[in-house]
This record gives sequence, C-alpha cells and structure tokens, in this order.
Amino acid sequence: MTHSDVRRILTALWLVGAAAALYVYFFHREALEDLLSGAATTSLLAAGAVYLVLGCLRGFTFVPATSLVLLGIVFFEPLPLFVLTIVGILASSASVYYFAEALHLDEVLKRKHEKRMQQLHGLLERRGLPIVIFWSFFPLLPTDAVCYLAGVVRMHVGKMLLGVAIGEGAICAIYIFLGDSLLRAVGWR
Repeated sequence: MTHSDVRRILTALWLVGAAAALYVYFFHREALEDLLSGAATTSLLAAGAVYLVLGCLRGFTFVPATSLVLLGIVFFEPLPLFVLTIVGILASSASVYYFAEALHLDEVLKRKHEKRMQQLHGLLERRGLPIVIFWSFFPLLPTDAVCYLAGVVRMHVGKMLLGVAIGEGAICAIYIFLGDSLLRAVGWR
C-alpha cells in the first residue's frame, strides 16, 4: 500500500465521518440534545463522558467548539465544563494535527504550492505560537484549520497545543463563566 492509497482511504473515512456528524448535528440536533440531557439525568459522570467524546470528535467536522460549549452550559457547572471543554479541544486538535500528517498533505501541497508552503512554514516557525493563540481565540476562525496547517508544515505539536490551550482557553472561559453568570442572573440556574 502506498502513501497515496493510505491518503485516499483516510480521506474517505474522514469524509464519511464528517458527513455523518454534520448530518446528525444539522438534521437531528434534538437527538444530540436528548443524548446529553439523558446522560445528565442518569449521572454527571455519564454526561461528562458523552460531552468529552463529542468534544474530541468535533474537530473533524469543523463544527465550532462554541456550539458544544453553549449546549454544555445548560447541563454542567462552569469549572467542570471548562475542564471537559479544554481536554476535548486539545484531544481534537492533536487528532487533527496528526491526521494531516498521516495524510502526507505536506507532500501534495509542496508539489502544487511549493513557494507558499515554504512561506507558511517559515511564518509558523518564527511566529507560530502567537499565530495559533490569536487564531484559536478569534471566534470567526476555525481552530481546527490552524491545527491542520500546523500538521501540514510540521510545526512542533507541543507549541501548537500550547497556543490552542491559551487561545481556546481564554475564549471558552469567557463563554462558560459569562454564560453561567447570565443564566444565574435570569434565574435559570
């Protein structure tokens, strides 16, 4: 089996998984909410496990972590939700990083866009951490995309995960703790 065959198989698996997850997310969102609420009424541990699994798999679909966080605010206290969210985001980011590397996307992109790949690699080498932090914090940019890019240019995985932890940690803390305060202010908690 060649790298090209492995790349095709992994790409097909990713497309099938992403399509299935997006289908459930957009067309059966109530079932997803029922799954979380059912787990929450069963036990906090089961709800946390379901939330964590969804958080770990979410990166392959490019569904923003924000949607899962907003759903989680209803079911979890802020601190456990923050921890579960960050663990899920870091696991998802690492998976996306290694998935891009396993596909050998760098080889494909170097052949087609060699000069741009050299520029991107140099930029992430020199200023990788601030770029990943900003990209992860900014709500309109998908964090998973920078993880793919980091995997493609083979940025150090620890540096990439640190940037994601800082950027996503800050924005998720704002969402979670501010959201909890708002729910308490209107009497829904």
